[in-house]
Amino acid sequence: MRDLANGAQGEFSGTTVFSPSDDGGLLHREIGTFVWQGVPRPAERTLRFLPGPTPGTADVRFADGRPFHDLDLTAGRWRTTHPCVADLYRGEFAVYDEDRWRTTWRVGGPAKDQLLVTEYTRAPASGPAPPTARRPAAGSSGPRDPRP
Repeated sequence: MRDLANGAQGEFSGTTVFSPSDDGGLLHREIGTFVWQGVPRPAERTLRFLPGPTPGTADVRFADGRPFHDLDLTAGRWRTTHPCVADLYRGEFAVYDEDRWRTTWRVGGPAKDQLLVTEYTRAPASGPAPPTARRPAAGSSGPRDPRP
């Protein structure tokens, strides 16, 4: 995460677990540590991915059921927006292959001027750990070969 207004940077590292939900969708739970200005803090987030109108699509919601954004990964890339009070989140999703994807959120408005980049990598099937989520400092390098 990078605060574009003041240049401050932070990083989240942890795991993401997808599990079936009672409504036919998936729960997406991230658990880890967020380091901001050198101070580590526990952090977590849960999202609900509900089946969309066509295969490969989803209605993404916050844990409490409020709408977050739409998602269509049938082409391997997706752009979406989410208004949050006076700020606007512009999201881009890029699938690199079956084991790696990236989300990028550019947040702008009177309260925020931020860039959030998350790299996801699936853990090996034989390993005990679930998929990992890592939000490198914005602007750092990551995979550069997303599917067209």
